[in-house]
Amino acid sequence: MPNRLAHETSPYLQQHAGNPVDWYPWGEEALARAREEDLPILLSVGYSACHWCHVMAHESFEDEKTAALMNRLFVNIKVDREERPDLDQIYQTAHQMLSQKTGGWPLTMFLAPDGTPFFGGTYFPPKPRYGMPGFPEMLERVAAIWRERRGEVDAQGEQVRIAFSRMQPKGSAHASDFDPQPIAEAMSNLRENFDPDSGGWGEAPKFPHPTDIELCLRRYAHDGDGQALGMADLTLERMALGGIYDQLGGGFCRYSTDGTWTIPHFEKMLYDNGPLLYLLADAHAATGKALYARVAAETAAWVMREMQSPEGGYYSSLDADSEGVEGKFYVWDKAEIEDLLAPEEFAVFERHYGLDGEPNFEDKHWHLAVAREADDEALLASARAKVLAAREKRIRPGRDEKILVSWNALMVRGMARAGRVFGNAEWIASARRALAFIRATMWKDGRLFATSKDGRAHLNAYLDDYAFLVDALIELLQSGFEPGDLEFAQELADVLLEQFEDPEAGGFFFTGRDHEQLIHRPKPGHDNATPSGNGVAAFALQRLAALTGEERYRAAAERTLELFYPTMREYPAGFGSLMIALEESIAPPTSIILRGEREALAGWARSLAGEYRPSTLVLAIPSGVQGLPPVLDKPVDNSPVNAWVCQGVTCLLPISDLETLRNTCKQAVVR
Repeated sequence: MPNRLAHETSPYLQQHAGNPVDWYPWGEEALARAREEDLPILLSVGYSACHWCHVMAHESFEDEKTAALMNRLFVNIKVDREERPDLDQIYQTAHQMLSQKTGGWPLTMFLAPDGTPFFGGTYFPPKPRYGMPGFPEMLERVAAIWRERRGEVDAQGEQVRIAFSRMQPKGSAHASDFDPQPIAEAMSNLRENFDPDSGGWGEAPKFPHPTDIELCLRRYAHDGDGQALGMADLTLERMALGGIYDQLGGGFCRYSTDGTWTIPHFEKMLYDNGPLLYLLADAHAATGKALYARVAAETAAWVMREMQSPEGGYYSSLDADSEGVEGKFYVWDKAEIEDLLAPEEFAVFERHYGLDGEPNFEDKHWHLAVAREADDEALLASARAKVLAAREKRIRPGRDEKILVSWNALMVRGMARAGRVFGNAEWIASARRALAFIRATMWKDGRLFATSKDGRAHLNAYLDDYAFLVDALIELLQSGFEPGDLEFAQELADVLLEQFEDPEAGGFFFTGRDHEQLIHRPKPGHDNATPSGNGVAAFALQRLAALTGEERYRAAAERTLELFYPTMREYPAGFGSLMIALEESIAPPTSIILRGEREALAGWARSLAGEYRPSTLVLAIPSGVQGLPPVLDKPVDNSPVNAWVCQGVTCLLPISDLETLRNTCKQAVVR
């Protein structure tokens, strides 16, 4: 018989619906039972594309004896970290406090009935190995601690709560204190930790760090920092040529298990590919490299082909495993490829992907990464098409088809930016379809729901959902001005201020005022796999203030930066999103407002789109659009197009000649 998870929207929870474990979703039913029976809670957090989550499920949660032990000793709660990032943040942090080790998934935490954690870990094997106890043995130990050492458990719980209360940032800066020093220190940190051979930062496992790449590109645009451009360029180039990128089907995997981007952890996440698509567009605008145009086109095609639902929303992820084996869908036997190709095709393919060397994956298999430039592009293209067609016949990895607002917003932003830079209307249309899905199904009575699947949207949205979507709308406005997009951005921003802002201390909480009360209400500032909600909120609200003239948006962004500024100054690493917001607070963006005939406007906008000016907003607003804020409602004369170049409320005289505008854009006033 299926357990309670059978009725959930999360594919990850549904994967566990047939377990013999008496799983509950997080909610009052489970918490009330724990209180009434004075039982500890076993909280297991994971996600559907997680390889080690699947391993622990097969080894332990599908085992009748282990499940019986869990059911007897605990109230068992299963959480999808993608649907409940609030819970994941809290208990990952608690795990680090209690174990002094980094967290991960699956996360296995033991809680008192009030939600206070007292013990935890990540993956546990079924029998002792890797220096860890077996999971059944560990269950017995934890249950004994709960029964026999309750005083110690309660005392430790109190210390955890005190530690949480001390984690809230306590900044005391004033906007007049702001200077570029934290940004300079952050760049110095990136230079110190940069891998000059393979790009990226740190050692294996190596993650993309998109906000750091974006900060580097912006530093180049801001003050001509060639070293910053070099770090961004080398990182993106090596990723695009490496195995972290799907050389046949497009799209990036979550991270590389080695330092050279060769062998990835094979899951593909929407939240990586949206920002990387945005960066490929920016890097192409900054360098002109054809590689970035090709990889952007292949990634966008993959997104629309495999990750966009018929209704328009973008799915969440593709699994790392197929047929129970990680990477099986992607790796090759050399003889299999040779059989697919003509001799001349194979010769080019073999050299390009280094198949004439030693196999780079398990069991003498190959995972494709570029080793040399192609000898013949036409033959390589023909060979790739044949190999991809053969791969399409394999059993595919599972796809998590839930639709998350925050991750969709990251992809809408990436698609809109890439569509604008590369002049691809299809990508912009894809972004608009996703936005339309969110507005139609996940925006109800002036509030967002965080997740949707099979026609059911639910769960209160989080800071990231609102902040990322405002940011995406501002990008989309530059890809084709729609008054409704600006109105929606303001509605979202108003909820952001009303529900999430701390108006006294500054900054934004991760959960809204009317959200379920948990043991901690975080106010996150660091970037993780996704950008910081506070950083994106500050950035987007500043830009929205520039487009609407609404001072309250700018003031909320300023209060956020004032809160985090002292910490950013003292410990600058990991604050990429807030550094970008700080950069635009110190030197506000330039707005170029184009007014005139629709066709002429499109030509001017295309001309400006390919030039890399990240601190410039370009809005092409056709004549006749009504209800514009005064800062955008510029007069239209008899010229086909009038261009207004503005910083804040100060604008240059209107320009009616494109070449004059381009020359003006080269001056320092427009970055």
